[in-house]
Amino acid sequence: MSPYDVFLVIVALGLFGAIVLPRRLAGKPLSLPIVYVALGAVLFTVVPGAPAVDPVATPAATERLAELVVIVALMGAGLKIDRPFGLAGWASTWRLLAVAMPVTITLTALLGWGVLGLLPATAVLLGAVLAPTDPVLASDVEAGAPLTEVEEERAPENRWGSVRFSLTSEAGLNDGLAFPFTYLAIALAAATGPAATGGWRWLAEWALVDVGYRIAVGVLAGYAIGVLMARLVFGSPAPSRRAEVMAGAEALATTLLAYGLTELVGGYGFLAVFVAALALRRYEWTHEYHRELHDFAAIVERLLMAAVLVLFGGAVAGGLLAPLTPAGVAVALAILLVVRPLSGLLAFAGSDAPLADRAAVSWFGIRGVGSFYYLSFALAHASFTEIELLVAAERLWAVVGLVVLASIVLHGITASPAMAAIDRRRHGDPDPGPDSDDR
Repeated sequence: MSPYDVFLVIVALGLFGAIVLPRRLAGKPLSLPIVYVALGAVLFTVVPGAPAVDPVATPAATERLAELVVIVALMGAGLKIDRPFGLAGWASTWRLLAVAMPVTITLTALLGWGVLGLLPATAVLLGAVLAPTDPVLASDVEAGAPLTEVEEERAPENRWGSVRFSLTSEAGLNDGLAFPFTYLAIALAAATGPAATGGWRWLAEWALVDVGYRIAVGVLAGYAIGVLMARLVFGSPAPSRRAEVMAGAEALATTLLAYGLTELVGGYGFLAVFVAALALRRYEWTHEYHRELHDFAAIVERLLMAAVLVLFGGAVAGGLLAPLTPAGVAVALAILLVVRPLSGLLAFAGSDAPLADRAAVSWFGIRGVGSFYYLSFALAHASFTEIELLVAAERLWAVVGLVVLASIVLHGITASPAMAAIDRRRHGDPDPGPDSDDR
């Protein structure tokens, strides 16, 4: 049997699950990602001739596949947000970005350096890779479709926003803002490697280019493309019957255009996609077509997520976690159970946000496909002293893989009941119904 044909069958089964499983799992302490990973592990173990899935040996393919699913998820996340953009209205988001993210990177890097024995550059890389809250796997805790919470999110007394808003906006922005720290690790590796020339010029270049220029270009390009596409979408005449078949496809076009053009001029494409989604969502705020845009992006995201997680399950079954040591297991669990909750609670220190909301936002810092992307990107674009040997790259993948796997299980089991309880408390609904969490 051809490994390629077997691969197609396995991925097809995963995609079929993306179509039939969501409503069956709605409201239950079991998530789609758990099913996909388990399905991948089983299929790649029992199907004869199943090809090996090794992200360490195929960094370019891993990078591109993870990149695609993340940018589509970022568009979907931006289109979900019903809360008007602003400094005061997004206070919870700014706290998570300004406090929780750098604290997470710092503590994770210290664990990598002090417990795993990584050199500083690789420790910073580990922190950057595991810092973002993932927009791909966080659908169970993110905001619902557009227009579901417009009145609530615009209410002046709701200044902190809902838990779902906080997690959605954080996932949308910190997946792009992890890039400067990834570039910091790459620059640090070059500055301390065998070919280093000495001096601190690299730090100034990183601050000016990787932080200042790339972020500015990402924001400006994303906003410009989002506004342009919004005017084209909402300023066009009613679609014909034939065009209705592709209703919402403009979301995918906006995603690819914002990402591609921004990357061409050296900006952060992830950031541009989310900003473009916000600009698109802000235009004709209450127009029903926003649902079509969101639903199209959600379908594409769900299909791509299924493929990625089935492959991840195959990688786990193929020995991705084999290089783990007891120290690696301890670090991975500490990142999920201590580092993220602690950094999230620190972000809300001194605020009057409800304690239950603070606890939920701090707990649901889901790690996922974005971490796969950043790790494969960094390993392909830098020469770290420790990862010039294959065994060191395998160690990094094992730790990151365990963090993502544990996040899928722990957060997947707790997401539905926790968010259902939060939604009931917030809306005063004693019975949310079987489909309330099918978002």
